Amino acid sequence: MKYIIDTDPGHDDFFAILYAMRRLDVIGLTTVFGNSTVDNTTQNALRICDFAKLDVPVAMGAAEPIVGDFVVSAIHGTDGLEGGKSIPQTERHTDPRDAVQFLIEMGRAHAGKLSLIVLGPMTNIALALRDEPKLAEWISEISFMGGSTGTGNVTAFAEANVWKDPEAAQMVLTSGIPMRMAGLNLTNQARLSQIHVDRLANAGTKIGRHASEILDFYLTQHSARYTRTDGPMHDPSAVISLVHPDLFEFRDTAVSVELASPLLRGMTVCDMREIEPFPGEVLPTTNVKVGVRLNGPACVDAMIEAILEYH
Repeated sequence: MKYIIDTDPGHDDFFAILYAMRRLDVIGLTTVFGNSTVDNTTQNALRICDFAKLDVPVAMGAAEPIVGDFVVSAIHGTDGLEGGKSIPQTERHTDPRDAVQFLIEMGRAHAGKLSLIVLGPMTNIALALRDEPKLAEWISEISFMGGSTGTGNVTAFAEANVWKDPEAAQMVLTSGIPMRMAGLNLTNQARLSQIHVDRLANAGTKIGRHASEILDFYLTQHSARYTRTDGPMHDPSAVISLVHPDLFEFRDTAVSVELASPLLRGMTVCDMREIEPFPGEVLPTTNVKVGVRLNGPACVDAMIEAILEYH
């Protein structure tokens, strides 16, 4: 299987990209607005690839949601990767194709053998499906970080990636593509702490040192927001489930996105009821494998070990 990572780097995107590049056959990155502007997230993706010597194309994607505007995630600082300021700027350029073109071309070239890892708003995927509906048949699976079966983080019930473009998320969720969801209910079970900052810092590698600085910034920001000294491992969880499915438990679930209610807009409505239909009743069709449990310590160790393979 080949993979494209659709991403908005982002501190946790940094770790997810490096992990994926060590464990999966990644053939490209596509960028999107989200943790910062698309100009910043694209530059961050190029910096990460250059810094870690990752030889993959980076295609720039959507700058705004399908409907309305978006708000930059303050927890990632001024440029989306503020904790990685010591990572050098780069002269590397983006792919001449935009993200939608890249997704369609790669989908056609690797039909049935291409999966997507989506770590930000789903805008690029939705636009690509609109331009080429056959993409839904070409993609084997989408593993995405987003949503929640319960509490949100931007609003009471909406998670940031879905909330920033709920129309796009609903378009992708109803596309028929097999979906795997790493929502807040799942990613909050994998916790990063000062122990992991120190482990990276003391590894004696360039990547380890920079990774420790990035993680330290993330934990500081998270602590200021949530008054906890540890923080959840969001984006890497969507990747680790592809490599270590034995560490995860998923449930086939009907999932849709609330679009109309001002209070609930962006909420992922996950029908977790364990019921049988009454005669003549039609229950919602399951469309997403929703993550409900993971082995937090084992997942964190798997991610740290992959980062420490870089020099």
